[in-house]
Amino acid sequence: MTPKSSSVPSRRSFLASTAVAAAAVAGGAPLLTACGGGSSGGTSKGGTTSGKDAKKLLPTFVAQNVVTPDIPSKNGSSVGFTQPLKMADLKASVPTPLGKGGTVKVMAPFWGSPPKSQNPYYTAMNKAIGADIVFQNQDGNTYDQKLGAVLASSEIPDMVVVPGWNLGGKIPSAIISKFADLGPYLAGDKVKEYPNLAAIPTDAWQRSLFGGKLRGIPMPSSYVTGIVPFYRKDVFDEKGYQLPTSADEFLALAKEITNARAKRWACDDMKWTAFNSFGVLSGQEKPLGWNLVDGKLVYRVETDAYLEALEWTRKLYAAGVVHPDAKAGKTQGDPGLRFTSGETLIYNQDISHWYGKSAEQAAQNTGVVIWGMDIFGHDGGDPTLWANSPAGIWSFISAKAPESVVRDALAAANVTAAPYGTKEYMLTQYGQEGVHYTVKDGLPVKNDKGNIEVVNAYVMLDGPAPSIAHPDFPDVAKAQVEWQQRMGAFTKKSSFYGLQIVEPARYTNLSNDFEQLEDDVVRGRKKISDMQQAVSDWRGGGGDKLRDWYRKLLDDNAPQG
Repeated sequence: MTPKSSSVPSRRSFLASTAVAAAAVAGGAPLLTACGGGSSGGTSKGGTTSGKDAKKLLPTFVAQNVVTPDIPSKNGSSVGFTQPLKMADLKASVPTPLGKGGTVKVMAPFWGSPPKSQNPYYTAMNKAIGADIVFQNQDGNTYDQKLGAVLASSEIPDMVVVPGWNLGGKIPSAIISKFADLGPYLAGDKVKEYPNLAAIPTDAWQRSLFGGKLRGIPMPSSYVTGIVPFYRKDVFDEKGYQLPTSADEFLALAKEITNARAKRWACDDMKWTAFNSFGVLSGQEKPLGWNLVDGKLVYRVETDAYLEALEWTRKLYAAGVVHPDAKAGKTQGDPGLRFTSGETLIYNQDISHWYGKSAEQAAQNTGVVIWGMDIFGHDGGDPTLWANSPAGIWSFISAKAPESVVRDALAAANVTAAPYGTKEYMLTQYGQEGVHYTVKDGLPVKNDKGNIEVVNAYVMLDGPAPSIAHPDFPDVAKAQVEWQQRMGAFTKKSSFYGLQIVEPARYTNLSNDFEQLEDDVVRGRKKISDMQQAVSDWRGGGGDKLRDWYRKLLDDNAPQG
């Protein structure tokens, strides 16, 4: 039972394992839906839907109260469940299948080897849905290529899953032209026909307005940063290492830990923690890289904080405290394995790794204890963190699909959005008792069949409001939620939070080269001056014009009255 999570160290790397693929992920998209005044159409020139226009398109929010969480949401955190549930007490959130009995062909990313299409898990899920969901799984590592080709063709599957990190280039305009308007089925009180979809937070639905229509079914996530600086608590406790509270303290600790002869380095690449520590605007999700500062609209790469974060990360590499595989950028290297094996004692990854790695090490009885340190302000004060997208993956339904297929697809999403504590959640996450898992000491434990069949498929269609529940590791669930709550207290929402923007096509790839240059700079292959030159080139190559476009967008959608 993995948590909903947000931003990621790279656009898709953290989904490379089965345990994490079930978690909602970090997303963001180049499209805008505002809470402000006016609106304009979603065209190739870009556009918005906001204010009253947006409100009439959004589903009515109706909270699900099937199970009361042990830890309520605070500061944008997920809710948490720490008490085990008795299987006999599970509630039904979909007492009668809502599907119309048809077939829905679904294209979705899959990591690993898909199971045979005719298997007990798929059969049980389809029975609960009331329709035959047929997956056309594609390799998650190359999904963007397949997605682009399919959306450029005339043959679109009935339902297509689009992760936020694939929403670049021509994909947004393809979404507007190829996928159905779901407003007639979900806007306002219409969504109440699908109670689990009605319980998805409004912020997530706002991120699903594409081209002036409600086209996406969002997988909601906490807006609190999902990047956790993990550390080996067992070793820290043994050695008496103190958690750092500033950038200087981190570097000093890293030097103390590192012993290259003993094949131990302090950390792996820490660029994403550096961005958080120095207060850099979120960079994975457009338009979250923009913000209004003292009346001026700035992009993240133009800020002093951005350069300072890169310079600090560069110091870590220069000091020799970063694992050499990370410095070489070896794609075959596994930061998580380096961490659990003791070659590094600190690494940053998506929050879902807290549970995934804890469960992995417990099963192997290694004694390894994974914990998350709080993000420190670089100067020793409180950090300034920036909110991520409240939705990171979407399911879309073909505009050519007849109403019966739309209804079947919505029925499928309604089942997979079932909250923790329901029969549908258990079925989606674990399969059938006695077939895919057994109950041991009151806890569900997947068997080999469950590990093969109950992975990566239905969980990609949709998910419930952000929640964290690990009945086998309640202390980890508690720690994850409380970490989000503490970090949420330092989280700000930028001027564009909650807005869904379609950038003009001429600007969509303008910032594509920055990520690679960042990696080159921190590893010493390029200089800070190279980044400054790249920023200057970006401004002259369209960045300043894009700034003017965003400023007009912000002014046009400012709250009225």
